[in-house]
Amino acid sequence: MPVVEAGLSSAYGAAAAWRRAWYARDPSRRRRLTRPVISIGNLRIGGTGKTPIVDYIARLLLKRGERPAVLTRGYGRRVVRDGVMVVSDGTAVLADLDLAGDEPLMLARALPGVPVLVSADRYLSGRIAERRLGATVHLLDDGFQHLQLARDVDLLLVAEEDLQDRPLPAGRLRERLSAAAVADAALVTAGYDTAADRIARGCGIARVFRVTRSIGAPRRLSPPRDTVVVPPASRVFVVAGIARPERFEADVAGAGWDITGMMQFRDHHPFDARDVARIATEARAKGSAIVLTTEKDAVRLSACDLGGVEPADVFRVWLLERLALARSAIRNPQSAMER
Repeated sequence: MPVVEAGLSSAYGAAAAWRRAWYARDPSRRRRLTRPVISIGNLRIGGTGKTPIVDYIARLLLKRGERPAVLTRGYGRRVVRDGVMVVSDGTAVLADLDLAGDEPLMLARALPGVPVLVSADRYLSGRIAERRLGATVHLLDDGFQHLQLARDVDLLLVAEEDLQDRPLPAGRLRERLSAAAVADAALVTAGYDTAADRIARGCGIARVFRVTRSIGAPRRLSPPRDTVVVPPASRVFVVAGIARPERFEADVAGAGWDITGMMQFRDHHPFDARDVARIATEARAKGSAIVLTTEKDAVRLSACDLGGVEPADVFRVWLLERLALARSAIRNPQSAMER
């Protein structure tokens, strides 16, 4: 590793640690919403499955009679306006791709009944969600480094490769690995529980849940976006414009489909007519029966989703207990301080 890059990485990690410590020294520096906040985040730049986990938890809370609101920054928007963009009010989708960004629009379409708000100021988004849209709990998407907003539950997605990684620019971590220890629970993509436990211990996190991956039925890109049957061993052409396309490719192969070819684009790539023509030409040339892409890419132009969190029952009980404690602390801040 070049000396200059290593030095910059050390400086970046130190700056991130100083910033976190500055907020920790005085909790009043963080703004607090009236309703509880559940943060879902990570240490690594790029795709780690945060948005599908937000989807999963939103559905869990909806089933319990909650009115969750998703507060997200909306990275990759083509049109950025001042204030808050309400992508969905829980009843209807109100913004297009340019104003919303691909991930918020994906969530808005997938989660009827859940308001989705986009803004760099997540506190302002939360106030609007509470006052106008009836939110009873907030889901802070990609929130681990958003220290300006107080949270009641901090969930951190971590992976094996995080344990040996370094802060930017020498590595892909936004903070030192030691920052993970402040999380309330680790969500680890792993094939078995002992692996998840080992990774969480390496991050200094005592509570761990395992994230599972599953393949959803492919759906058409155009409305009504109904599912289509793709028999095993079908010849498929794969298109991915996400941070870790190799995961999607592995999931498609694991489902038993025959991958004839793959076309990769950078994360959040703004597809246009030329891209579509290239994809169609290449897929035909490979003799593919169908083109498969990701849910997020489908929003910008669905086959692969994170399945959930295991053990599901334990995670649900734990999360709801944390939510109840947060509400008690909000109602009785003095007793919470005494505890």
